[in-house]
Amino acid sequence: MTLLESDPSTQEALRGRIARTLLPGFVGPTLPDWLEERLRGGLGGVCLFGTNIESMPQLRALTAAIRAANPLAVIAIDEEGGDVTRLYYAVGSPYPGAAVLGRADDLAHTENVGRLVGWELRRTGCTLNFAPSIDINSNPNNPVIGVRSFGADAATVAAHGAAWIRGHQQTGVAVSAKHFPGHGDTAVDSHLALPVIDRSAAELRERELVPFRAAVAAGARTIMSSHILLPQLDAELPATFSRTILQGLLREELGFDGVIVTDALDMKGASGEHGIAEAAVLALAAGCDLLCIGTENTDAQLAEIEETVLAALAAGLIEPERIAEAAGRVIRLAEESLALEASVPVPDAVDPAVDPTLAAARVAATFHVSDDAARWLAAGGSAPSIVRIDTEANIAVGVAPWGPFAALNDEAGSDPLWVGPNVHIVAEGAPALPQLAHRVIVVGKDNHRHDFARAAIDGIRASGSDVLVVDMGWPSDELDYADIATFGASRLLGHALLELLGAPAGERAA
Repeated sequence: MTLLESDPSTQEALRGRIARTLLPGFVGPTLPDWLEERLRGGLGGVCLFGTNIESMPQLRALTAAIRAANPLAVIAIDEEGGDVTRLYYAVGSPYPGAAVLGRADDLAHTENVGRLVGWELRRTGCTLNFAPSIDINSNPNNPVIGVRSFGADAATVAAHGAAWIRGHQQTGVAVSAKHFPGHGDTAVDSHLALPVIDRSAAELRERELVPFRAAVAAGARTIMSSHILLPQLDAELPATFSRTILQGLLREELGFDGVIVTDALDMKGASGEHGIAEAAVLALAAGCDLLCIGTENTDAQLAEIEETVLAALAAGLIEPERIAEAAGRVIRLAEESLALEASVPVPDAVDPAVDPTLAAARVAATFHVSDDAARWLAAGGSAPSIVRIDTEANIAVGVAPWGPFAALNDEAGSDPLWVGPNVHIVAEGAPALPQLAHRVIVVGKDNHRHDFARAAIDGIRASGSDVLVVDMGWPSDELDYADIATFGASRLLGHALLELLGAPAGERAA
């Protein structure tokens, strides 16, 4: 019998440290009793999702309840300021998103947007933002990063990622730069399977690691690991479970000494083979400090994780010092957040929808508008039919309203062109389209990646209609299914697209 098995006080201390490393999600807009009890017992914190948020007052009440139960709780959220939004999950984000910021290439503006997002989170009581995504979207078929990235080249992503981090952390809210060591060069979504990136350490240093070096230099307080396999670095274990990658690359080579956060362990890329509890053991052993468990966790799941980690400690698979190190980093992160809140005053709130730095015309200037699109816009004519292509959103984005359809409560709400029977839905397995008007606007996201979307667009083009195809995702390099490419589908970009489509000739974005 080991000391861990025989000494209840040692087990209790270890259980408390294990709890400090856990960051579960939960169901509903109020704090569940089981979670409140665990927070009072020292749970590391919680992660909030769109389904936990009904309004800003409700969110502030929720974070206040979390803090009352545990003043040192980390309160995390994914608010990337674009397609991935939790604060605006019900209406769509008023921010431009990373890809638009990269295309605008104004570092002061990027820093300002990061700051605006940070102040919003500070006012809600959140302390950690799982943003920005500093993956280099070098593969246009990437199903999970895309417009969440600042660009397709290392220099752009590094510069804008660092600027966003500086602006955001000035508000006292920590960032989590993600997804280490880079999730951009993949065509597989790690929510659904384990992506493989067959690149050497030397190749990573030249490209994928460049933004993470910049993030460390910019003072990122946490970095999130990715569930991707890099066989030339570790042939067996994905990055989240690889000590070679986390300790060797991130800690030793890049010099990062903050908190390493896992991407959600309920993702198939992490727990598809192991289960969540075993994934937690592997992540802690590899060097992760804070374990994002998932979206709808339960008391029983957390109990299973704690017992599994205790068993791993008893078996010598993890050293007690590793758990103490992880828990200590999480506590320091929380203490730093409290100190920053005490020293950094919060300015008066500004509605981002009316912030002049977020004007629709500014983002429209970053759109790709082909010569054919310019001709279509200049020609005018009869009212067009609208064809909306609905593809299945990745889990990170969810079902938040997007593009011009997110703007339906604003100026588009009174425009019959964009509502009702004039809007025709194309989806996987949907019925064939009816007869359309001579002029047609097709609006989708990542049109080139979906067989049914390409077939629908090809069919409309072949019908003789005068077609304008809009891609509000990341288009193919050939731009063959994107007469207009917006590089994002936030509510703000929806407004910008509507203005572009309705603007008189000579006032449109080039």
